[in-house]
Amino acid sequence: MIAERELLDRLPTGLYIDGAWRDSASGARFDVIDPATEQVLARVADAAPEDGDAALAAAHAAQRGWARTAPRERAEILRRAFELVTARADEFALAMTLEMGKPLAEARGEVAYGAEFLRWFSEEAVRVSGRYATAPDGANRLLVVKRPVGPSLFITPWNFPLAMATRKIAPAIAAGCTMVLKPAALTPLTALLLTSVLEEAGLPAGVLNVIPTTRAGAVTGPLIADPRLRKLSFTGSTEVGRRLIAASADQVLRVSMELGGNAPFLVFEDADLPAAVDGAVLAKMRNGGEACVAANRFLVHESIAEEFTAAFAERIAAYRVGRGTEQGVTMGPLVDAATRDKVESLVQQAVSDGARIAVGGERVSGAGYFYQPTVLTDVPADARILGEEIFGPVAPITTFRTEEEAVRLANATEFGLVAFVYTRDLNRGLRLAEELDSGMLGLNAGVVSNPAAPFGGVKQSGLGREGGFEGIEEYLETRYVGIADPFAAAVHAESTEG
Repeated sequence: MIAERELLDRLPTGLYIDGAWRDSASGARFDVIDPATEQVLARVADAAPEDGDAALAAAHAAQRGWARTAPRERAEILRRAFELVTARADEFALAMTLEMGKPLAEARGEVAYGAEFLRWFSEEAVRVSGRYATAPDGANRLLVVKRPVGPSLFITPWNFPLAMATRKIAPAIAAGCTMVLKPAALTPLTALLLTSVLEEAGLPAGVLNVIPTTRAGAVTGPLIADPRLRKLSFTGSTEVGRRLIAASADQVLRVSMELGGNAPFLVFEDADLPAAVDGAVLAKMRNGGEACVAANRFLVHESIAEEFTAAFAERIAAYRVGRGTEQGVTMGPLVDAATRDKVESLVQQAVSDGARIAVGGERVSGAGYFYQPTVLTDVPADARILGEEIFGPVAPITTFRTEEEAVRLANATEFGLVAFVYTRDLNRGLRLAEELDSGMLGLNAGVVSNPAAPFGGVKQSGLGREGGFEGIEEYLETRYVGIADPFAAAVHAESTEG
C-alpha cells in the first residue's frame, strides 16, 4: 500500500485546461481537509471565472475534431483508462479515504465500480447507430443518425468522487462530447488523479477540462449562460438542481439531474428476515449513509418489527467508527462539520418528538466529524427525519399494517430515486414494482447501483439516466435526414426515353 505522504506529494493540485496543468488566474488555492483528523491534506488551485471561460473555450475548440474521432479510438482510450485505474486502485482508494473519509475497503469497492463505467462505455462507443428506412408512403427515404450533443458541463458531488466523475465522463467520451468538470471542493483530489490517468490514456487536449473551485456559482454560472455550452449534468441536492435547471432554460441546455432521495425500505411479514437485515445494513450503511440511494426510512410490518429491529440494531452496534485508513474500521467520519451537525439535529428533533434510540444517537468526541451509527424506533409519522434526506448513518424505523398503507407511506415524499422491498411473494413484488414512485427498485436486494443499469429517479429526484444502454443517449442528439426517392430519377429517365 502506498504511503499517505508519498501519495499526497504525487497528486496533481492544479487546474487542467486544454491539456495543461496550470494555476488559477487569481493564484488562489484552497485547503482540502481530512474529515477524520480535520488536518489539511493539500492545497488545490481555486478556479476563477476566467478559468471557467478558458476551460469552455478549450472544450468548444476541441469539439469538432473530437466528434470526428473514430469511435474505436475513443473506445480504446476508455479501455486504457479502465486498465490504468484498475492498476492504480490502491492510489485511488487511499486518495478517496483521505479526502472523503470512507474506509479503505469501501474505497476499493468504489474504484472497481467507478472503473467499470470506463469499461462499459468503451464497449458502447462503437455501438452508436441510427437507421435507414422507406417512408410509409414510399415517396422518400428516412435516414436517422446520432451525433454528439457538444460541450458539456459536469458538476459532481463529494460522496463518490471517482464513480460520479466516471459515470459522466465515460459516456461523454464514448459519444464524442468535450467536457468541463467541476468536482466538489471537499473532494477534488480523486478527480484530479483521474484526470492525470485519462491524460496518460491518450485523451486529447481540450476534451476534458477540470476546474476545482470554492466559488461554484461565480465560475459555473457564466458557463451555463454561454451559448458554447450545450449540456449540463449535475449530481447533488434537489434544491441546487432546481436552480440549475432554471438557469439552463435561457440556453435550452440538455440537462441531466441526479438529485436527492428519500428511499423507503419496506419489509413485509413474509420476508426472509436474515436476508432483510443483511439488505438493510447494506442499504443504510454503505458509504456511512452518505449516498443518495441510501435507505432513509424503514417501513416494517408490525408483526415482525420488534424482531427485525433487534437484529438490525445488533448489526449496527457492531460497526467500528474511526479513520478509514485504520485496521478494522468499518465506518469513517461524515464529510464535514455541517453534515454531522445536520444528522445530529435530525436525531435530536426526532427524539424530542417521541422517537426512541435503540443504538447510537450521539456524535463521537474528539477530532474528526464522527457520528455514531444509530437506529431509531417509534418515530412519529410527521417527524422531520422521515421527510428529509439524512445523508448519515441513522435508520428511523416505523411500522405498517397493510400493503396499501406501506405503498401510501413509501410514496408520501417529493422524491423518487429508489425503493427497497423485501418479500417472498413474487406477485406482491411485481405489484410494488408498478405502484412505488421510484426510478429504481431493489427487490430483495439492498444495493441496486450497477454500471450496466440505468440509474436515475422520478419526481424531484431528477431527470435522465446514467449508466446502462441508456446512459450514452444523454450525450447524443438525433438527426433526421429526408432523402428523395432514389428510384424517382431512374423512373423519370425511363419514361422520357420511352
